[in-house]
Amino acid sequence: MNAPLPDPIAAFFEASNGAVPFDPDRCFAVDAVVQDENRTHRGHAAIAAWLREAQRTTAFTAEPLEVVPRDAGMTIRARVAGNFPGSPVELDHVFRLADDRITNLEIG
Repeated sequence: MNAPLPDPIAAFFEASNGAVPFDPDRCFAVDAVVQDENRTHRGHAAIAAWLREAQRTTAFTAEPLEVVPRDAGMTIRARVAGNFPGSPVELDHVFRLADDRITNLEIG
């Protein structure tokens, strides 16, 4: 991928891949919402618990492939590989940003 990612999105992918410890304040607004696998996670504590559980049960990596800018954010197509059926898959990560933080992330 050639396009640079905004800092909070780059930090999210680094943490989700286990390259750095996850610090929700580095990436997400306090009242941020993450939607993944038909579940909604609101706020730092819920988002941190979601990512810890996903890393514990799935042992995945996400490699950004393509960036599509949107009005208040961007869609990142990523190749997600791990110990789950159908791996690897390409998933869209739809980010909304405000004040240099992720306010909403929808993975699907």
